[in-house]
Amino acid sequence: MKDFGGRVAVVTGAASGIGRALAGALAELDMKLVLADVEASALNEVAEGLAQAGRSAVAVPTDVSQADAVTALAERAYEEFGAVHLLCNNAGVFAAGLSYDAPQSDYDWCFGVNVWGILNGLRSFVPRMLEAGEPGHIVNTASMAALTSVPFSAPYAMSKAAVLSLSESLYLEMQARSASLGVSVVCPELFDTRIGWAERNRPAHLERKDEEGASPEREGTEQAIKAATATGQEPGVLAQRIIEGVRDNQLYVLAPEGDPWRDACNARLDDLRAGRNPGGAVPGGGE
Repeated sequence: MKDFGGRVAVVTGAASGIGRALAGALAELDMKLVLADVEASALNEVAEGLAQAGRSAVAVPTDVSQADAVTALAERAYEEFGAVHLLCNNAGVFAAGLSYDAPQSDYDWCFGVNVWGILNGLRSFVPRMLEAGEPGHIVNTASMAALTSVPFSAPYAMSKAAVLSLSESLYLEMQARSASLGVSVVCPELFDTRIGWAERNRPAHLERKDEEGASPEREGTEQAIKAATATGQEPGVLAQRIIEGVRDNQLYVLAPEGDPWRDACNARLDDLRAGRNPGGAVPGGGE
């Protein structure tokens, strides 16, 4: 997909962080936007700000973990604009803890948003995008955690690894069908987002009970994520990287060469090729 102007983009997780920056960058390219997030008030602020700047943006509060909600999002997008050319499945949450001790709710929450949220997006949009036959692109947000050996964050790391595998499968399926849809899987390193405060949007039925799964490792990792992302890069940097990846039909949108996270990814690949046990060093303590 080379042309953006006048076309339609759907961005989930658009109320903050990477999603908000991506919405702004796409608006600058004169795209029409359908913005989704579970935080309705923050989402409306983003859409209103873009509208005041003369951009076309519609806010649709959406819990992407719920298939019916994402179906409704698709219906609204097509009602408003009649087409979708760029689907950005970006919404994500984080939970830390020991893999064997983290409560089921941590896994259910991370997989509900990070994996089922993307799958719901694909099911709701891709058939209609394929039927339209226009050039388009699908962007799924994973993490460099999917490409490295990460301790104390199994619910998150597992979910992001699933996003990577799903995206690879989707890419090959589009290639096999000679489809006009490209696919990118975005693996961010550390950016200044609010993922360390994702608990603010955790649904009541998935809240941890009492001291369930509590450990020094969980507490330390959660604090490290908050500290590291607070000093991370401006999300607009990643937004531009994503746009370049879409233009180039690039599947893997990774941390750049020389970044510590890319080095950790390369070390893991070397370990796999050599059959070595992983060292598990995590640059900056998280993401």
